[in-house]
Amino acid sequence: MAAVLSETSSAAAQAAEDAPARARRRRTAWRAAGFVVPVWVYVICFYVYPLVSNVRMGFQNYTVSSFYTGSAPFVGLANYRAIWHDPQFAQTVVNTVLFTVGSIVFQFCIGLALASFFRRIFPLNGVLRSLLLVPWLLPLVVSGTVWRWMFYNDSGVVNQTLLHLHLISQPIPWLVSTKMSLVAVTLVNIWVGIPFNMVILYGGLQAIPEQVYEAASIDGASAWQRFTRITLPLLRPVTLVVLTLGLIYTVKVFDVIMVVTQGGPANSSQTLTIYGYDLSFQQLAFGQGAAVGNLLILVAVVFAWIYLRAVREPEGRGR
Repeated sequence: MAAVLSETSSAAAQAAEDAPARARRRRTAWRAAGFVVPVWVYVICFYVYPLVSNVRMGFQNYTVSSFYTGSAPFVGLANYRAIWHDPQFAQTVVNTVLFTVGSIVFQFCIGLALASFFRRIFPLNGVLRSLLLVPWLLPLVVSGTVWRWMFYNDSGVVNQTLLHLHLISQPIPWLVSTKMSLVAVTLVNIWVGIPFNMVILYGGLQAIPEQVYEAASIDGASAWQRFTRITLPLLRPVTLVVLTLGLIYTVKVFDVIMVVTQGGPANSSQTLTIYGYDLSFQQLAFGQGAAVGNLLILVAVVFAWIYLRAVREPEGRGR
């Protein structure tokens, strides 16, 4: 009997000791929820709901009257078939590919060259690197407007500079030529994206030990051999991340093209983002515009998957 009473009293004492611990755990859980729940509410309201609505709209005949009646009949793949058979679609895809590839190649090459240059120690190194971040920090609407002025046919700075340097004999119609408009917006986007590539690649270069280069120099390796056999292989994880993020950003570029050329003339600089905007807000074909947006989402998801693989592979090799 005494043993039973002893066990009962010790269990009661243990329960009394556990009560404050459970209360602390509950308070900790409520505090954690106070931080997590607002984030999830924000994500659901501003990311998940618009994404789901856009995907659903791509399969509906959504018109202006749908905003008032709430009726948008399900049409299956009709919107996708409509944009597939649109004569503008093929040229728009080609423009998007040219714009994306041209931007990525030059952004990466110039960014890597600048990162390699700033890896050296010289006076005002930090000041110059900071100044090169200005294109990245400026609002894209401001950058696009300034470049539009610079590309003007007669009074633009670009043409005047090229004429004074005797590189051209007559002004180039950057904004009104169907052959040059895509080149113009690509140049602007390259200018905007170089700082991002430079900063990320510069960080990757800083992580490469200097002793590796010194050992290669002692072995007689030239500058080109050090670059191709040391820098590029060791920079591969960072390169994959930079290229993937650059692809995701460039495919969805809208404001630069809209400010500089509005996709013209004659849709010569129109990409998928401008095409989707035109369908939704100019032609009021909301279902087709949503279908174009869904295609862009699919492309972004593919590139995001590549990005995650690029991030995880180095971690896997390090284990």
